[in-house]
Amino acid sequence: MGRTRNVKLAAVIAQAGLSQARLATRVRSVAVEHGVNELAGVGQSHIAKWVGGVVPEPSGARILAETLSRTLGRLVTLADIGLTADTDELELPAWSDDPLTTLVTLGSKDMVDMDRRHLLATSAYSVAALALPDDQWFERAADRARARKPLSGYVVTAQDVDDVREMTAIFSRRDQKRGGRAGRAALVAYLRTDVAELLSGRFLSEDIRRAMTSAAAELAYLAGWTAFDGREHPLAQRWLTIATGLAEEAGDAPLAGHVLRAMAHQAVDLGQPQEAVRLAEASLSSRRYAHACWRERSLLGVVHARGLAASGYKKQAAEALNRAESDLARASQDGDEPARVWFFGEASLAHETAAALRDMGDLKGAEQQFKRSVRTRQTPFKRTHSVTLGYLGEVQVQQGQLEAACATWHQALDTMTGVQSGRARETVVQMRRALGPVLRRGGGPAADLDARACAVLADR
Repeated sequence: MGRTRNVKLAAVIAQAGLSQARLATRVRSVAVEHGVNELAGVGQSHIAKWVGGVVPEPSGARILAETLSRTLGRLVTLADIGLTADTDELELPAWSDDPLTTLVTLGSKDMVDMDRRHLLATSAYSVAALALPDDQWFERAADRARARKPLSGYVVTAQDVDDVREMTAIFSRRDQKRGGRAGRAALVAYLRTDVAELLSGRFLSEDIRRAMTSAAAELAYLAGWTAFDGREHPLAQRWLTIATGLAEEAGDAPLAGHVLRAMAHQAVDLGQPQEAVRLAEASLSSRRYAHACWRERSLLGVVHARGLAASGYKKQAAEALNRAESDLARASQDGDEPARVWFFGEASLAHETAAALRDMGDLKGAEQQFKRSVRTRQTPFKRTHSVTLGYLGEVQVQQGQLEAACATWHQALDTMTGVQSGRARETVVQMRRALGPVLRRGGGPAADLDARACAVLADR
């Protein structure tokens, strides 16, 4: 029996206006940027076979989707080009599923299949199956948790809750310093063994049950955030969905808002601004914003501003930025805040503000805010610092400041030593892309920088 022609792929190639030979050339170029050497020999015959129904290897599918995304100026997912049937993606957990069961199942899948899933980093992003909960969900989720029968005889105490929160703080600081891929296996192993067992135990009181469920939700959120930073987007979405469900069970509205904010951030990065606005608005709704501390309110608000900016709502984005600045100015200095917002201060707000201004077309304002972020970052977290420097160089080169951009990007590459972050790596890819036209006109300082960038990509 012959293969079935991939009509979806053929249609997207037609929309891109590329011949198969030209598309093959661009695929090779993108593959080189990402260090996917096995695609260096892709030619017109490969494209023809893929259109004819031959399914490429996961790395080929990922690079093909990214190439078409760049050409069309919008996100092209594997689903858009008919290449999801042979992947090993998990189904999104529905809200009616038990988060504890999903946590253990997904944790196991995460551990054994991490490398394969990395190749699916550009798979479809969708939260269509996610019914964003209203206030009634807190009560229904809590009822479900109380009805769950203990699976072990272990009696969970307040000390157990403190232990989980202490481990979360350790993993969170490692993520900030080294990136999402550093220590990730240990984080997931701890979640699906120790934490899952604690959630399956007996609770001495309702307060302890809620506290432990909230602590587990925060750790699941961190698993999702580290997957996001590693550019493993489908996996990140699943962990963040679990985290939101656990936060609802705990009745922890601000934590649920915090996780939805992360999903909104992910949507912005994946070129889904309307989805980002929807998720950000959900993070700001009802008790999620009203019961949050001022620092967390600022974080929720600035991500909302980023979604609005990316969607073209400049006035509303500016208003949201002003509100976020005002909220942070009211933040407490007495430590009466959840540990999850310890990282968010002036430097972080300036970084997100700069990204919003960049998307609004205000490159000069974006440059000023990125510089403010670099200047005010008191704790030298290499991952975040390198990403900020990468973005700063990008807006500088867009304004014709090539010499300044090269100097900034050299700083970014210096900072990236030891960092294991997909987002940081992506700034290097963008760096090389921006340098392309300059290199074609001649070498100079840009050639030295490009050589360093190539070496960094080869090591990741």
